[in-house]
Amino acid sequence: MDNQRLQTIIEDISRQVEGDPGYWSFAVGERQVIVITDVAADRMRIMTPVAEDGVLTPDASSVLLHANFDRALDARYALARGYIWSVFIHPLSPLTDAEFRDGVSQVVTLADNYGTSYSSGALVFQGGQN
Repeated sequence: MDNQRLQTIIEDISRQVEGDPGYWSFAVGERQVIVITDVAADRMRIMTPVAEDGVLTPDASSVLLHANFDRALDARYALARGYIWSVFIHPLSPLTDAEFRDGVSQVVTLADNYGTSYSSGALVFQGGQN
């Protein structure tokens, strides 16, 4: 995978794309998704803001950590810059088209399920919180 291929896939996913190779912002449904790459570090990140982190109580933090263990799959909840984020991080060069598309879907689904199932998809691993 490289920035040129990502640009093509992103433009296939959304007609509302802004940015340049290495940093894109685009709409998926009602969500604004951001993709950032670092070619030198061979990393890629897909993310969308979920909520302001001021709403996060200790109990809610625990729920997010448990969700990251058994329901978030490849996407994760994270805290940065005053927000709760849904993120998917992957090495850039081995990333396939299908993995990227699935990563976008998981990030959006995880953000949409904040406050309800806290899941990024249909699969749930056993052994987490009861």
